[in-house]
Amino acid sequence: MKIAAAQIDIHWHDRAANYEAARRAAHAAAQAGAGLFVLPEMFATGFSMETNVTAEGPDGPTPTFLRTLAKETGMSVAGGFVIEEALGPPRNASLVVAPDGTDLALYHKIHQIAILGEDRHYGPGERPAPFALPPFEAACLICYDLRFPELFRALAGVCTLFLVIASWPAARQRHWDILLSARAVENQAYIVGVNRVGEGGGHTFSGGSTVVSPNGETLARAGAEETLLLAEIDAGEVLSLRRSHPFLQDRKPLERQAGWEKTAEEFQKTLKPLRQYP
Repeated sequence: MKIAAAQIDIHWHDRAANYEAARRAAHAAAQAGAGLFVLPEMFATGFSMETNVTAEGPDGPTPTFLRTLAKETGMSVAGGFVIEEALGPPRNASLVVAPDGTDLALYHKIHQIAILGEDRHYGPGERPAPFALPPFEAACLICYDLRFPELFRALAGVCTLFLVIASWPAARQRHWDILLSARAVENQAYIVGVNRVGEGGGHTFSGGSTVVSPNGETLARAGAEETLLLAEIDAGEVLSLRRSHPFLQDRKPLERQAGWEKTAEEFQKTLKPLRQYP
C-alpha cells in the first residue's frame, strides 16, 4: 500500500484555506497512486484552545470535508478535528474515512498535554479505536499519545499500522523523532507520524513527518517545509518480522503488574533514608 502524509502549514482558524490546501495535497496523492491520505491533528483550525472556533458536530464542516475528499479521490482519508459533546467539554479527535465516504474509526485523544493547557479545554477519550484497512489492522492516535507506550502496547496484538497525527512543537522535535522509531521497534509495526509546519498559537512547528518500518528503518522523512510524503508499506513485512523475531510473545501478563508495583513501593521505602544525605 502506498501512503501519503500531508505535512502542511495550517492557517490559523481558517477552515477554507486549510481545506483548499488539503484538497490540493489529496489530489496529488491520488495521482501518485496512494491508497491512504493522512492530515495532521486539528488540520482545519490549528492546535487552538479556542473551542468556540474549533468545536464541530459529528457532521460538521470538517468531518463532512473528509468524507467528501475520500469519495473525490478514491482513497482512505484520515485527519484531526474537534468534536462537540452533548455533556462536557469537546474532544480532540481523529476521523478515518473509507474511499466510499463511510466512517472507519472515530477516536478521541486520550492524553491531553497539560503544559499547553489542553486539559483545561478538551475532555479525554476513554479507549482506542482500531479499524480494518486491508491488508492492515490500524489505529489513528494523536500527538501527545506518542509519549505513552502503554497505549500502543495495548493495541500491538491487533494493529500492524499506527497513524500518529500531530501538532508537535519544534522545541521538542528530537523527542518526536526518537519516539516514532521507538514505537515502531517495540511494537513491530509501521508508524506513520504526520506533523505540521509553520507558526500557530505562539508555537513553531518544524514537521519531520516520518514513516518507520516495523524493524525501525526510516522509509521516508520530511524536512521543515510543506510537502507530500509518500512511502510504500507492506503488511507481509510485519507478519514476517513477528514470525522470525517473536518478541511480542514474550510479554508478561498484565495481572503481574500489581506485584511489580508492590515491589517498587517497598524499594522506594528503602531509599528514603538515603535521600537525607547530599
